Amino acid sequence: MILPIFLMFSFLLSSSCNALDFCVADLKTPQGLAGYSCKKLELVTVDDFVFSGLHAGNTSNLIKAAVTPAFTAQFPGVNGLGISIARLDLAVGGVVPMHTHPDSSEIIVVIQGIIDAGFVSSANKVYFKTLKTGDIMVFPQGLLHFQINAGTTPALAYVSFSSPSPGVQILDFALFGNDLPSNIIEETTFLDDAQVKKLKGVLGGTG
Repeated sequence: MILPIFLMFSFLLSSSCNALDFCVADLKTPQGLAGYSCKKLELVTVDDFVFSGLHAGNTSNLIKAAVTPAFTAQFPGVNGLGISIARLDLAVGGVVPMHTHPDSSEIIVVIQGIIDAGFVSSANKVYFKTLKTGDIMVFPQGLLHFQINAGTTPALAYVSFSSPSPGVQILDFALFGNDLPSNIIEETTFLDDAQVKKLKGVLGGTG
């Protein structure tokens, strides 16, 4: 008798926990580890579930690449849904350096051009492929990965994530784009002082 009552209580509890169909982000509140607080239901409109900003990005920069995100901060309707999307533009010679998304896996679909893409497993095994229009590749959560325009024309891709706020850390900037002392970088990467200072100069680091 106790077991059926317990199961019924568990069902009712889980049902009440899932009573909300969605949780549109209230961007006026601070973002926590679990995302944003929900906007009051009476303030939610259809525009919260529509995003029209995936336009071509500006690739006139050091890496000749642009990522245009539709994450929670830009697209409040994805808050709490475990999904998001972004547009990736790569000019000729463009590259997205080695980086990781600590909170998300990623899928890329090539719309235009040719893209070299790959990731490195925790066992340091490299999985690398040249992707053409229509090809799709997945990058598991937390692993270092990259994309390079391998063609002679601009490349376009869309990337989807298993998190509304996937986060990102770019390895080059993590090492050379801050004030981590040069001698520490030299000791941990086996690069010499001249190489470290050159990379810091390119990426805006100090120290």
